[in-house]
Amino acid sequence: MNILNVWQRDFLLSIVRLVAGAYPVWHQAPPSPTQKIYFSNHTSHIDTLAILAALPRDVRAVVRPVAARDYWDSSDLKRHIAQKLLNVVLIDRHRENGGDPLEPVRDALRQGHSIIIFPEGTRGADVLPQPFKSGLFHLATEFPDVALAPVYLENLQRIMPKGAIWPVPLICKVHFGANEALGAQEDKPTFLARMRDAVVALAPPQRPAG
Repeated sequence: MNILNVWQRDFLLSIVRLVAGAYPVWHQAPPSPTQKIYFSNHTSHIDTLAILAALPRDVRAVVRPVAARDYWDSSDLKRHIAQKLLNVVLIDRHRENGGDPLEPVRDALRQGHSIIIFPEGTRGADVLPQPFKSGLFHLATEFPDVALAPVYLENLQRIMPKGAIWPVPLICKVHFGANEALGAQEDKPTFLARMRDAVVALAPPQRPAG
């Protein structure tokens, strides 16, 4: 990445911190550049930016977010941000080219990059994540030496609700949990439920309504 793109990326992330906070909360030691699969709840279009803004610069430098090509390839500005600033791994979630959507993600992991994925697949409006789809299980099976790092985004579903153009002035916290791994002989449903539980465990206790 050239110096101009680095400045642009840092400026973009500084805006995210200004608008949303994106304050990191470490539920273990702060992350290192060790290769990881960060997996998080998915609530808004700025989820990826919030996680990157919360990570230390040395960690951020080796992390590649995974995102849908149909969104990030839809305009010149989005394409510039995805390709030049964030080094996004673009996937064809609708299988438009007939291939496996996870193959670009595998390539990034083979090259030693960390990645950010959202196992729900689509954004949700709820405080807690929807059931996880199978992609995380396949990656954990194929790359058993890569640590799995749960992340919970607090308040982003309220700051940038689905369909919103302007953010609501609230504070987002990015909670990073302890590393997880696929258990020996663990089947897919059990693993996916346990990984979702690892994200849910990072969410602050919910106050009763009223």
